[in-house]
Amino acid sequence: MPRRLPLLLIALLIAAPASARDNLGVYGKWAAFRDPAVPRCYAIAMAEPSRLQRDFQPYAAIGTWPRRNERGQIHFRLSRKLAQGARVVLTISGQRFELSAGGGDAWAADKRMDAAVAAAMRSAGSMTVSARDASGRNFANTYALSGAATAMDAAQIGCAGIR
Repeated sequence: MPRRLPLLLIALLIAAPASARDNLGVYGKWAAFRDPAVPRCYAIAMAEPSRLQRDFQPYAAIGTWPRRNERGQIHFRLSRKLAQGARVVLTISGQRFELSAGGGDAWAADKRMDAAVAAAMRSAGSMTVSARDASGRNFANTYALSGAATAMDAAQIGCAGIR
């Protein structure tokens, strides 16, 4: 059953008007939302806490845009600005995915990778995105996957009737 939003998710959502999003539920470390103005639905989670430098608040999201016929798009907001040409690698249960990236964001290279990442997330306990920042230092953001599958399903269902 959905719980109240954790404080970190609330902080993430403050940037947009509260009326712009419908809470579809909180499941473990993940939450699902519908934004009827776009329209889009997505599952989202904050990275595990860290005492290391952060340029941005990192999060992972899996989005659906029904009017664009886009489903299950993976997106990561990284904790630091990337070095020019930096390689960004997502690791889930020993599987490695090289992501496309720029600035402070990373995403799957194509729809096939989106699907493979989402499938791997459903059966893993955590995932880690690693890269090199603009200062040349390596960094990583780790995400617990508790509730990810349910949040992804809630986001898909939340946009199922939108055409």
